[in-house]
Amino acid sequence: MQNKQSHFLVYKPYGMLSQFTPEHEGQITLANLDFAFPKDAWPVGRLDADSEGLLLLSTDKSLNAALLLPKQQHPRTYWIQVEGVPTEDAIQQLRRGVSIQINGKQHLTLPASVRPLGSPPNVPPRVPPIRVRKNIPDAWLEITLTEGKNRQVRRMAAAVGFPVLRLVRARIGHLGLGDEGLGHLQPGMVVALNAEQLERLMASL
Repeated sequence: MQNKQSHFLVYKPYGMLSQFTPEHEGQITLANLDFAFPKDAWPVGRLDADSEGLLLLSTDKSLNAALLLPKQQHPRTYWIQVEGVPTEDAIQQLRRGVSIQINGKQHLTLPASVRPLGSPPNVPPRVPPIRVRKNIPDAWLEITLTEGKNRQVRRMAAAVGFPVLRLVRARIGHLGLGDEGLGHLQPGMVVALNAEQLERLMASL
């Protein structure tokens, strides 16, 4: 009989590595979360230490392959606070695809869904808070990608002249912040996915 697999969504806080083992002394990792993961649970994908939001962990190694293969192109949605107010031209560039550098080579990003947010999203304050310049306005965008190159969202925003101040992954596939059962997630919290939530996640493949 096949063992039942377990799947978890973590609201990864700013400053935490998307792994269980620190690379340097003093770093905080998933092992610092107040949650007893199964010993064979591992992150599916990653978020950089300076990014926040949803991170999927699973004991199912096949899920890792299914979600991370480039041909799957499952959507991931991010809320980004940028320095300055993006022009319509900059937004259209992001939608069409921009050239960014990955491992020393130029990469043209796939078309993305991008929309300005009229007001900041309902997310907890960042700890520590972002550094802002009083004489420069900022704005929030929602961007949905179907690829996941290293620091891609930050590189894309910088390429059109609007560097990222804060980045929150708000949705993985069809699971996102604010959904029933996930709406009260706060930084550092973990939710074990039920069958219906897992089905919604897999429906995005």
